[in-house]
Formats: sequence, structure tokens, C-alpha cells
Amino acid sequence: MRWVKETGHKRSHEKDKAKLRWLDRFLGHLKLHHVTKDVIEKIAERKAKESSPSNANRYLALIRSILRRAKDEWEWLDHIPRVRLYREPKQRIRFLTPDEARRLLAELPAHLRDMAQLALTTGLRQRNVSFLRWDQVDMSRRVAWIHPDEAKAGRAIGVPLNEDALDVLRRRLGQDRSYVFTFNGRPVERCSTHAWKRALERAGIERSFRWHDLRHTWASWHVQSGTPLQELMELGSWASYDMVLRYAHLAADHLRGAAGRIDGTFLAHKQKPQLVRLS
Repeated sequence: MRWVKETGHKRSHEKDKAKLRWLDRFLGHLKLHHVTKDVIEKIAERKAKESSPSNANRYLALIRSILRRAKDEWEWLDHIPRVRLYREPKQRIRFLTPDEARRLLAELPAHLRDMAQLALTTGLRQRNVSFLRWDQVDMSRRVAWIHPDEAKAGRAIGVPLNEDALDVLRRRLGQDRSYVFTFNGRPVERCSTHAWKRALERAGIERSFRWHDLRHTWASWHVQSGTPLQELMELGSWASYDMVLRYAHLAADHLRGAAGRIDGTFLAHKQKPQLVRLS
């Protein structure tokens, strides 16, 4: 309960509360010093079997954070068990080709289509698209902005708007006084709905394609079109350069000159042809 009270500012606060409700059956009857490594590992096994190792890691990370605070800040414990996370395999970045994106947009209902198109043209995260307000948009200056309390990294984001993004905003003008995107008069909080999954099927795209993969698609298109990684980092408001390096393999054009430096290496070692004197 103390954790819940002290972390109410977190963007993941409601998700943390949902995890704690699930964990309560295993931990609710225990005192802190009874939360041992064995107890935690049994919880991890149960959650990994119920869903997946990667999802179990989210629960383990929450337990670890609470135990660390109980030891370091609240001074309720002198020692805490080591919480080991499952190894998560690195996955390929999933992104759409322009043709796949056009097929998907054609199959989505109007409100999701417009939201998806803005995501594909700006790289904005789903929540920033869902709750974008008109007072955050200046179409004459071709810019939008995300306030620090709405941004994942906790700092304000300036969002340049290209012509495709402006087309979306023009379509939405007059539909709601406050929010850019609404459905039945309210912001669209969840986008990965049955309508989204059915549209994926009709467009011939794997159902595993997530809404967040639209952001990967936007970044991949930029890199393939020649946008430098440093500029992409600023456009996408990533906190570190390492975050954009996962797209580097999509832009090998700048290394073509370096690759050509060893052209002819094999030919250089061939025996030179002998001149034949004609009599």
C-alpha cells in the first residue's frame, strides 16, 4: 500500500496496481522477510507458465523495485533476495512496407485509420496520439507538441508535421472541440481492439503486428530514406542513441564506399599475363 501511495505519479501506476492484485494471492499473507528467493521463483514459474517469460519479468521487476525501496528508503529490511529475470530473446523489428501500410489503412475503421496514419507520419506513441488535443497543434506552423507529463522520457517533445500528417488533421477538424481523435465522443484509449485485428487479417498482415510496431515502421522508413540516426533520435525523442541503433542495419548505404575499398583484392594476386613476342 505504501508503494501504491508513493508511486501514483508513474505512467504505469494502473498497470502496477493490476500486477499487485495478481500477486496478492502469493504475497498478501506474508511478512516482508518471508518473501524469499524460493517464493519469488515459484511466482515467476507460475506467471511464465500462465503467459510468457517476458511477461513474468514485468512482475519480477515490480517485486524487485518494492523490495529495494523497503530496504534502501524505508529501512524495513537489512537484506533482500536477489531477483533473477528470465533471459528474453532479441526479436526482429517488425515494420510494414508502404504497400502493407496502404492495405491496412484501407481496412481500418475511419477513427483508427486516421490515428494509424498520424502514427506512421510522426512516430508518436499510441497514448500521445489517443489523447492529442487541439491546443497541442499549430497547423499554420506545421508543428504539434507533447507536454513533459505526457511523454515517456518526461520531457517536452516538438513534433514536426509533414503534409501527410496535416491531411489527417484537416480531416479531423470540427469533429470534437477538445481532442483530435474520438470515438462516440471520447478519446480512443485502446487501439489494439478486435477491429484492429480483423483489419490486419483482411490486409493480409500477421495478427502479431502490434500498434507500437507503427512507430517501428515510421523509424524504419526514415532510415531507409536516408535520415541520419542522430536526426531520427531527435524526431523520435529517444533518450539514448542506443535506442536508434537497432535501425542502423536498415541504412547500409553510407558504408558502400568503405566496402568498395577492397574491390579487386582477389584480382591483385592473380599472375600478370605474359607478353608473347610474335616472330
